[in-house]
Amino acid sequence: MNEIHRKDGSTQRKDKGGWGLLLVLCGAIFLEGIDVSMMGVALPSIRDELGMSTSALQWVVSAYVLGYGGFMLLGGRAADLLGRRRMFLLWLTVFLVFSGLGGFATEGWVLIAARFLTGVSAAFMTPAGLSIITTSFAEGPQRNQALLVYAGTAAAGFSLGLVVGGLLTEIDWRWVFFGPVLLAFGILIAAARLVGRTDPAERGPRQSFDLAGAGTVTGAMLLLVYAVVEAPNAGWGWTASALAGSLLLLAVFVALERRSAAPLVRFGIFRSGSLVRANLSAMLFAGSFFGFQFVTVLYLQELRGWSSLQTGLALLAVGVDAVLAPTLTPKLVDRFGNARVIVGGLLLAALAYALFLPMGADWSYAAMFPTMILTGIAFSLTYGPLTIAATDGVAEEEQGLAGGLLNTSFQFGAALGLAVVTAVNVAATGSGGSPEAMLDGFRTALFVPLAGTLLGVAVMATGLRGRSRRAPVGGKAA
Repeated sequence: MNEIHRKDGSTQRKDKGGWGLLLVLCGAIFLEGIDVSMMGVALPSIRDELGMSTSALQWVVSAYVLGYGGFMLLGGRAADLLGRRRMFLLWLTVFLVFSGLGGFATEGWVLIAARFLTGVSAAFMTPAGLSIITTSFAEGPQRNQALLVYAGTAAAGFSLGLVVGGLLTEIDWRWVFFGPVLLAFGILIAAARLVGRTDPAERGPRQSFDLAGAGTVTGAMLLLVYAVVEAPNAGWGWTASALAGSLLLLAVFVALERRSAAPLVRFGIFRSGSLVRANLSAMLFAGSFFGFQFVTVLYLQELRGWSSLQTGLALLAVGVDAVLAPTLTPKLVDRFGNARVIVGGLLLAALAYALFLPMGADWSYAAMFPTMILTGIAFSLTYGPLTIAATDGVAEEEQGLAGGLLNTSFQFGAALGLAVVTAVNVAATGSGGSPEAMLDGFRTALFVPLAGTLLGVAVMATGLRGRSRRAPVGGKAA
């Protein structure tokens, strides 16, 4: 394989061999997406067999978000300092092991613990994979194309997981966990061959690691995500205490980083307006999408009585982004620039959620379809360009950190969106269990994702005043 060797020891792919590497990394992000969505549709079956309460069942989802969001920054920096290939292969193996353990669980607490550790493994694996892409493909057309393919694959994994999860749950919910094990094993074998030892961290002297900073920021993130996830169930006193503890640890982290010779997070990275806007928009976009999905699933299953498989098929149209992200989006980015494409995607998302507001107790799928297809188009215009904007121009040695920041924003946004939508839905529904009360609750809750996407538009619009970068996305590789 032809490669370009840099002065810092890193390597960039020059020819088609690099796309084999991309295929492996896309497989890993597809695995992460399909794992999350398949598990979601299996929850009712899990509750029935393991005898879990509704509050305990929530932790099957929340434990994963807690592990993922809490350790993401640490995972991103570990990839930069300890080696991207090493971290990717190690934590892909951990992902495989604990996904399998979840399939063998006979008690709820075992499943919750397995999901937490699976989330931790994803927190280390995902930024390592993303930084391998951003350091293996030259900045500009080649990297942008690779990132858009990567983003489309992630979305496809999530969308297809809804359907595959419904099918596997019909057989046995445990296959929702065993399926990713088989996929992860194949990806691990391919990755060991195709992901080269190109990191300076793997060949040169080991750099110092900011353990104190890592401990305080991870603790702060864990408390923050925990407070957000538990906000609908816990009292205000407990939520406020968790938030205060998170802020205290964050203050300690900032103080430590300012004095550290090798900080975990170099605060100068936030001088990039593109990175800051991308992370804020990613948080709002993810929160809005997951909030919308939560309301839609409740509407279809609790009010309309649809099965998990029917619900997955109804949401399948969202998966159109898997086709559009690597085909249409590069042309739009080339023509209009990242910021304008992201703003357009967010506006389409807002329109999609607004069109779902008149939902009725006997709505046909034809009435729902415009929202589903527009949501998929919005995803294709937003997710990939946000990834480009959050990593563009960042130094090679901080690509893992940039990827960690972005994925932290996505995960925290998802947790925040779910928490706020749940709280609004419960408050609006009240004690009434009638179809009319449920519809009122769903409609009111949908204003949360609508407002979130419009706020995202406002954030990204501040970047339109500057000159948009219009590097061609679909050009020839360097």
